[in-house]
Amino acid sequence: MNQYWVAVIGTSAIAFILKYSGHSVPEKWLSHPRIQKVNALIPIALLSALVAVQSFTEKSKLMVDHRLLGLSVAIIALLLKAPFPIVVISAAASSALLYNLNN
Repeated sequence: MNQYWVAVIGTSAIAFILKYSGHSVPEKWLSHPRIQKVNALIPIALLSALVAVQSFTEKSKLMVDHRLLGLSVAIIALLLKAPFPIVVISAAASSALLYNLNN
């Protein structure tokens, strides 16, 4: 068994233990207002990190390309309170247009 399998099995065991131990946390702790606020912000932080990684990296390099235009258009559409389908379509269309103009 090489080091990669040891790492995979080890991280799997750690993930299982963390998930299993999460079920034993008392309800009183989870209902605390500060914990509720943090839990509400975690998905926002994770989604923001995912958008940043997918928009500005390619393999292991930082990139600024057509995806930045699409993200910018989406932000502008959101600030203008456009419906979600319009935000997605306008971001995709602007990104695709710039991509096709460059290639």
